[in-house]
Amino acid sequence: MRRIQTLSALRSAWPLGLALCAFALSACQPQAPANAAAPESTTAAPPPAMPSPDPNAAPVERAAPPLIKPVALGEFEPGNPVASAATGKLSIEDATLKGANGASFGTERVALVTGGDEYSAGATYAASMQIDASQPVELRHVVEQTPPTDQPGNAFCGGTPTAYIALAKVGEGEREVVKVLALQGQDLPAPGAKGVSVCATTSYLVASR
Repeated sequence: MRRIQTLSALRSAWPLGLALCAFALSACQPQAPANAAAPESTTAAPPPAMPSPDPNAAPVERAAPPLIKPVALGEFEPGNPVASAATGKLSIEDATLKGANGASFGTERVALVTGGDEYSAGATYAASMQIDASQPVELRHVVEQTPPTDQPGNAFCGGTPTAYIALAKVGEGEREVVKVLALQGQDLPAPGAKGVSVCATTSYLVASR
Protein backbone atom coordinates (compact mmCIF):
# COMPACT_ATOMS: atom_id res chain seq x y z
CA MET A 1 0.00 0.00 0.00
CA ARG A 2 2.85 2.36 0.86
CA ARG A 3 4.60 1.56 -2.48
CA ILE A 4 1.47 2.50 -4.40
CA GLN A 5 1.34 5.88 -2.63
CA THR A 6 4.98 6.55 -3.43
CA LEU A 7 4.48 5.82 -7.15
CA SER A 8 1.43 8.06 -7.18
CA ALA A 9 3.44 10.90 -5.62
CA LEU A 10 6.22 10.52 -8.22
CA ARG A 11 3.72 10.64 -11.08
CA SER A 12 2.16 13.84 -9.76
CA ALA A 13 5.60 15.50 -9.34
CA TRP A 14 6.88 14.59 -12.88
CA PRO A 15 5.25 17.50 -14.78
CA LEU A 16 6.56 19.97 -12.24
CA GLY A 17 10.10 18.61 -12.61
CA LEU A 18 10.00 18.88 -16.38
CA ALA A 19 8.88 22.49 -16.10
CA LEU A 20 11.71 23.30 -13.70
CA CYS A 21 14.29 21.74 -16.02
CA ALA A 22 13.02 23.71 -19.01
CA PHE A 23 13.19 26.95 -17.02
CA ALA A 24 16.76 26.19 -15.94
CA LEU A 25 17.89 25.51 -19.50
CA SER A 26 16.38 28.73 -20.82
CA ALA A 27 18.02 30.74 -18.05
CA CYS A 28 21.47 29.39 -19.01
CA GLN A 29 21.22 30.41 -22.71
CA PRO A 30 22.75 33.89 -23.56
CA GLN A 31 20.08 36.36 -24.46
CA ALA A 32 20.53 39.22 -26.95
CA PRO A 33 19.52 42.60 -25.56
CA ALA A 34 16.04 43.62 -26.55
CA ASN A 35 17.19 46.86 -28.17
CA ALA A 36 20.21 45.43 -30.06
CA ALA A 37 20.51 46.98 -33.53
CA ALA A 38 21.43 45.09 -36.68
CA PRO A 39 25.17 45.14 -37.44
CA GLU A 40 26.25 47.95 -39.75
CA SER A 41 27.38 47.16 -43.28
CA THR A 42 31.16 47.22 -43.88
CA THR A 43 30.91 47.88 -47.61
CA ALA A 44 33.08 50.92 -48.58
CA ALA A 45 31.38 53.89 -50.19
CA PRO A 46 31.93 54.17 -53.98
CA PRO A 47 34.57 56.74 -55.06
CA PRO A 48 33.29 60.11 -56.24
CA ALA A 49 32.68 60.29 -59.95
CA MET A 50 35.25 62.22 -62.01
CA PRO A 51 33.80 65.49 -63.30
CA SER A 52 33.24 65.57 -67.03
CA PRO A 53 34.82 68.45 -68.97
CA ASP A 54 32.42 71.23 -69.69
CA PRO A 55 32.39 71.86 -73.46
CA ASN A 56 31.06 75.34 -72.83
CA ALA A 57 33.88 76.33 -70.46
CA ALA A 58 36.34 78.89 -71.79
CA PRO A 59 39.85 77.52 -72.47
CA VAL A 60 42.61 78.46 -70.04
CA GLU A 61 44.68 81.29 -71.46
CA ARG A 62 48.44 81.18 -70.93
CA ALA A 63 50.66 84.20 -71.19
CA ALA A 64 52.73 84.27 -74.35
CA PRO A 65 56.49 84.67 -73.95
CA PRO A 66 57.62 88.28 -74.19
CA LEU A 67 58.57 89.42 -77.68
CA ILE A 68 62.05 90.73 -78.36
CA LYS A 69 61.65 94.11 -80.01
CA PRO A 70 64.16 95.04 -82.69
CA VAL A 71 66.45 97.95 -81.89
CA ALA A 72 66.81 98.98 -85.51
CA LEU A 73 64.95 98.29 -88.77
CA GLY A 74 65.35 99.92 -92.17
CA GLU A 75 68.03 101.01 -94.63
CA PHE A 76 71.48 102.09 -93.46
CA GLU A 77 74.58 103.46 -95.17
CA PRO A 78 78.02 102.06 -94.33
CA GLY A 79 79.71 104.24 -91.71
CA ASN A 80 83.30 103.01 -92.08
CA PRO A 81 85.51 100.96 -94.47
CA VAL A 82 84.70 97.67 -92.74
CA ALA A 83 80.98 98.20 -93.32
CA SER A 84 81.58 99.15 -96.94
CA ALA A 85 83.58 95.98 -97.61
CA ALA A 86 81.38 93.55 -95.63
CA THR A 87 77.94 94.60 -96.87
CA GLY A 88 77.85 98.00 -98.48
CA LYS A 89 74.41 99.54 -97.91
CA LEU A 90 72.65 97.41 -95.30
CA SER A 91 68.97 96.54 -94.97
CA ILE A 92 67.94 95.32 -91.51
CA GLU A 93 64.67 93.38 -91.46
CA ASP A 94 62.85 91.27 -88.87
CA ALA A 95 64.66 88.06 -89.75
CA THR A 96 67.27 89.10 -92.32
CA LEU A 97 70.23 91.41 -92.82
CA LYS A 98 70.94 92.09 -96.51
CA GLY A 99 73.91 93.87 -97.98
CA ALA A 100 73.98 95.68 -101.33
CA ASN A 101 77.06 93.61 -102.28
CA GLY A 102 75.12 90.31 -102.08
CA ALA A 103 75.95 89.46 -98.46
CA SER A 104 72.98 88.25 -96.44
CA PHE A 105 72.26 86.77 -93.02
CA GLY A 106 69.17 84.81 -92.06
CA THR A 107 68.73 85.43 -88.35
CA GLU A 108 66.55 84.72 -85.34
CA ARG A 109 66.33 86.94 -82.28
CA VAL A 110 67.87 85.37 -79.19
CA ALA A 111 67.80 88.01 -76.47
CA LEU A 112 67.71 91.68 -75.63
CA VAL A 113 70.68 92.45 -73.39
CA THR A 114 72.49 95.62 -72.34
CA GLY A 115 75.90 97.00 -73.14
CA GLY A 116 77.22 96.05 -69.73
CA ASP A 117 76.46 92.36 -70.24
CA GLU A 118 79.28 89.99 -71.12
CA TYR A 119 79.24 87.95 -74.32
CA SER A 120 82.30 86.05 -73.10
CA ALA A 121 84.30 85.98 -69.87
CA GLY A 122 85.43 89.56 -69.18
CA ALA A 123 84.25 90.89 -72.57
CA THR A 124 81.25 93.25 -72.67
CA TYR A 125 79.18 94.58 -75.55
CA ALA A 126 79.82 98.11 -74.28
CA ALA A 127 83.59 97.80 -74.55
CA SER A 128 83.55 96.16 -77.99
CA MET A 129 80.82 98.35 -79.54
CA GLN A 130 81.79 101.60 -77.80
CA ILE A 131 78.36 102.14 -76.26
CA ASP A 132 76.99 102.86 -72.79
CA ALA A 133 76.56 100.00 -70.36
CA SER A 134 72.80 100.71 -70.18
CA GLN A 135 72.34 100.70 -73.96
CA PRO A 136 69.90 98.01 -75.22
CA VAL A 137 71.58 95.44 -77.46
CA GLU A 138 69.67 93.03 -79.70
CA LEU A 139 71.37 89.66 -80.07
CA ARG A 140 70.59 87.55 -83.14
CA HIS A 141 71.62 84.03 -84.02
CA VAL A 142 72.74 83.60 -87.65
CA VAL A 143 71.04 80.51 -89.10
CA GLU A 144 72.13 80.93 -92.73
CA GLN A 145 74.42 83.30 -94.60
CA THR A 146 75.74 84.24 -98.00
CA PRO A 147 79.10 86.04 -98.47
CA PRO A 148 79.56 89.10 -100.69
CA THR A 149 79.20 88.19 -104.35
CA ASP A 150 82.43 89.65 -105.72
CA GLN A 151 84.65 89.44 -102.64
CA PRO A 152 83.54 86.51 -100.42
CA GLY A 153 86.53 87.04 -98.14
CA ASN A 154 85.13 90.44 -97.13
CA ALA A 155 82.38 88.79 -95.06
CA PHE A 156 82.22 89.81 -91.39
CA CYS A 157 84.17 86.73 -90.29
CA GLY A 158 86.03 86.12 -93.55
CA GLY A 159 85.99 82.41 -94.34
CA THR A 160 84.56 81.50 -90.92
CA PRO A 161 80.78 81.52 -90.47
CA THR A 162 79.33 84.36 -88.45
CA ALA A 163 77.53 82.79 -85.49
CA TYR A 164 75.87 85.81 -83.84
CA ILE A 165 75.25 89.45 -84.64
CA ALA A 166 74.65 92.10 -81.97
CA LEU A 167 72.90 95.36 -82.88
CA ALA A 168 72.66 98.65 -81.00
CA LYS A 169 71.23 101.97 -82.16
CA VAL A 170 72.76 105.10 -80.64
CA GLY A 171 72.79 108.80 -81.28
CA GLU A 172 76.05 110.41 -82.37
CA GLY A 173 75.73 114.14 -82.87
CA GLU A 174 72.73 114.81 -85.10
CA ARG A 175 72.64 111.36 -86.63
CA GLU A 176 71.55 107.92 -85.45
CA VAL A 177 74.12 105.18 -85.80
CA VAL A 178 73.64 101.42 -85.77
CA LYS A 179 76.55 99.55 -84.22
CA VAL A 180 77.08 95.98 -85.44
CA LEU A 181 79.15 93.37 -83.63
CA ALA A 182 79.83 90.09 -85.48
CA LEU A 183 80.75 87.10 -83.29
CA GLN A 184 82.02 83.62 -84.06
CA GLY A 185 81.94 80.47 -81.93
CA GLN A 186 79.59 77.62 -81.06
CA ASP A 187 78.50 78.76 -77.60
CA LEU A 188 75.67 81.18 -76.92
CA PRO A 189 77.25 84.54 -76.02
CA ALA A 190 77.12 84.80 -72.22
CA PRO A 191 79.46 85.50 -69.27
CA GLY A 192 80.57 81.86 -69.09
CA ALA A 193 80.75 81.25 -72.84
CA LYS A 194 83.92 79.69 -74.22
CA GLY A 195 85.30 80.15 -77.72
CA VAL A 196 83.16 83.21 -78.50
CA SER A 197 85.23 85.94 -80.14
CA VAL A 198 84.80 89.10 -82.19
CA CYS A 199 85.06 88.94 -86.00
CA ALA A 200 84.21 92.54 -86.78
CA THR A 201 82.95 95.71 -85.18
CA THR A 202 81.41 98.22 -87.54
CA SER A 203 78.76 100.92 -87.80
CA TYR A 204 76.07 102.16 -90.18
CA LEU A 205 74.27 105.46 -90.56
CA VAL A 206 70.58 106.01 -91.16
CA ALA A 207 70.21 106.20 -94.93
CA SER A 208 69.56 109.72 -96.18
CA ARG A 209 66.30 110.27 -98.04
